[in-house]
Amino acid sequence: MKLHTDFTINGKHYPKGSEYNGKFIYAFFLFHMAMFGGSGFLMAYNSNVELSFLYMHGGFAILIYTIFYFAIFGFDTVKWMFINAGLGLFGIYAEINWLLSLFGKQASDFPRKVHVIPFLYYVLYTFLIRQAVLDFVGVRDDPERTKKTNIWYVIVSLVIYSIIYIIQK
Repeated sequence: MKLHTDFTINGKHYPKGSEYNGKFIYAFFLFHMAMFGGSGFLMAYNSNVELSFLYMHGGFAILIYTIFYFAIFGFDTVKWMFINAGLGLFGIYAEINWLLSLFGKQASDFPRKVHVIPFLYYVLYTFLIRQAVLDFVGVRDDPERTKKTNIWYVIVSLVIYSIIYIIQK
């Protein structure tokens, strides 16, 4: 991946436009976001947590992650995060409903305002998964292969989301 701003990782400076293999970035952010996203999920669906605290805790982290995404991936790439969000509304609902079913609950048991933080974490996490797929498959610098990978990414996502949705019905 080419960095879109100057970046220092583990004490090593990478100037804007330099190549970086991304293994540390993906490992760090996937783990870090799983922890923050997991805690945001648990707080959102725990009736004892104040909504303002949930929004401060999750909102601040989401803002910081988004800033890092722009710095690391660039604007054109981050737009896919919003494409994922549009595609993912169906998936998010299906998967959150499935996760909540493990605790004997469902998404409709909670007001919509409670879902904001878990949904935003989901958007950020699926964006990171797509970036990892593009890099690990090695298609980022090949527009034709990237286009085909994007199509398969959308198809596989819809299949997974549909299966989860159907299972929950």
